[in-house]
Amino acid sequence: MKHHSKITPPKPGQDARLDQSVLSRIAALKAMSVKELKAEWERLLGSAAPNNSRAFLEARIAYRLQELTYCGPDHETRRMLDLLADEVEGVSRRKNQIADPRNPVAGTRLIREWNGVEHIITVLKDGFEWQGRKYKSLSGIAREITGVRWNGYRFFGLQVRSREV
Repeated sequence: MKHHSKITPPKPGQDARLDQSVLSRIAALKAMSVKELKAEWERLLGSAAPNNSRAFLEARIAYRLQELTYCGPDHETRRMLDLLADEVEGVSRRKNQIADPRNPVAGTRLIREWNGVEHIITVLKDGFEWQGRKYKSLSGIAREITGVRWNGYRFFGLQVRSREV
């Protein structure tokens, strides 16, 4: 029986010497000229630098140094980034869609009264149902009900995600 040993890449904070080495290399970027940064870009990324923006070059090279040292994002993170890119681009190359963590469990009924009329929305696995019609977003339903643009989560009293970084 073969046993395969899986080599796990180091994580930041596990090896102080490795961390210090990466931090030193990143700090050294500040002392480089734009010409030197472009040369470093070419060495690390294998292509010509796309522009002369010092801030862009420093940030991207610093990311690449960490990526090479710590092996970049894991599979799940890369998958999530790919899905987000598909949503931003309006293309669905992948079959899975990202579920918004604010969405209640499928089957949940949301009830909202507006101008004396009670509206009942059913949460579906891939959207929402209201008055026999399927919607991709709560905002679309809120707009149908009120005639104006609303944040659907706010309109139906669901927590709006904070923009903390």
